[in-house]
Amino acid sequence: MAKDSSGLPPYFNIDPDLALADLDASTDTAGFARIAAACAQGRSDLASRGLNTEGHKDLRLFSTWEITRYLIPVAQAHFRRVLRANPELPQGRSETPAGAKWFTLGEVLTLRAHFAAQGSKAKDYLPWRPDGLPAKMVAVANFKGGVGKTSTAAHLAMSAALDGYKVLVIDLDSQGSMTSIFGGRVADEWQTAFPLLARHYGEYLRSENQRRLDRGDAPQPLDEALDAALEMTAQDVIQNTHWPNIDLIGAQLNLYWAEFQIPVWRMAARGWKLWDALSDRLAADGVLDQYDLVFIDTPPALGYLTINGLAAADILLVPLGASFLEFDSTGRFFDMLHSTFASIEEGENIAARALGRPGTAFEWDAVRAVITRYDGAQQGEMAALIQSYLGPTLSPHRQDFTALIGQAGEQVAGIYEADYRDFNRETYARGRETFDETYAAFKRLLLGIWRRDQRNARPL
Repeated sequence: MAKDSSGLPPYFNIDPDLALADLDASTDTAGFARIAAACAQGRSDLASRGLNTEGHKDLRLFSTWEITRYLIPVAQAHFRRVLRANPELPQGRSETPAGAKWFTLGEVLTLRAHFAAQGSKAKDYLPWRPDGLPAKMVAVANFKGGVGKTSTAAHLAMSAALDGYKVLVIDLDSQGSMTSIFGGRVADEWQTAFPLLARHYGEYLRSENQRRLDRGDAPQPLDEALDAALEMTAQDVIQNTHWPNIDLIGAQLNLYWAEFQIPVWRMAARGWKLWDALSDRLAADGVLDQYDLVFIDTPPALGYLTINGLAAADILLVPLGASFLEFDSTGRFFDMLHSTFASIEEGENIAARALGRPGTAFEWDAVRAVITRYDGAQQGEMAALIQSYLGPTLSPHRQDFTALIGQAGEQVAGIYEADYRDFNRETYARGRETFDETYAAFKRLLLGIWRRDQRNARPL
């Protein structure tokens, strides 16, 4: 008779007949579709949490306490006096006649602009950025999944929006997690970054065809997809989100098709600089003049979409956990970055030297690794070792994992979207502190880069 092995180590005395009784039927190809459908249903149900009656996300309101503590540097009493003295300003709403006032983020931005114009000149009510310079593009990348890549990118985007910057988020990961966080709706690849890449290739092919005609050669045909892409701009794929100053270029599963299509285009036109496709199109469509910051969430692989995101970026952030395996994987990621971009430079510069043209050289304003999901009680020694090896490349700030972060993840939301009334106020304050500090470290880096750019732009 078969014996029950409960209570024993899993490798000890497991009865084959009991194991067979637990075994389900074999899985065929159609089984993947059934599993995918179950996941899709679950994803839809979970993502629908917090949606309004129209099926869209709403951003929560912000209280006077929260505004004066985090968003506008004024005392609560003075804030209330200014509202009473300026009835044309947003006055907020109360849940009870004598209750606290609550404001939308759009109203907060209006109030911040008022204080910037009328308030103390000794305080910075608006975030600084130099005039006349384009938006900074920030790629968040690592080819190891589960390191907090999307969460870091999303929370930096939300922090920047709370700071008053106008932000564009580009989701290049066909899993679409960033798109879900921001409530994006993407029907197919034509509502992703794909048509921007296709247009860049189509424009190259069209110019190459003109050169062919000038030589008397037959042109290469443009298919219907390229013809359609040539009619599109970045504005056609940018969508609003429930944040008034965050827009989105979303992603969905069909975006992965780009990983197969891009090398086909490259083989047909060896002169096409595929790595410039995203940055060239964003610049040509005026996107970099319409936003302050562009955050790019890349796939957990060094494919063609990731290469486009990295080549477009001014700043590269690489999240990793404080463990040997993640440190080892991240080191290999940097090794692959070197090999990939050095190979592109070498291939381009052979031709450039032969033609007497300037060579290709990639450059980033800053590269920082960031420790995420940090547990100081368990990982302090490893984090210190990683810091000793990476030096200034590793941000000194370590992003703690807190219960607030875990709960926000379960709600398909960011911690800044959590209502502090669901927590003790100080618990909320401690929970969001780690992302506030992450943003503070990033902003210090950003402002230093912008100041350097500003000084370099000045005539000698």
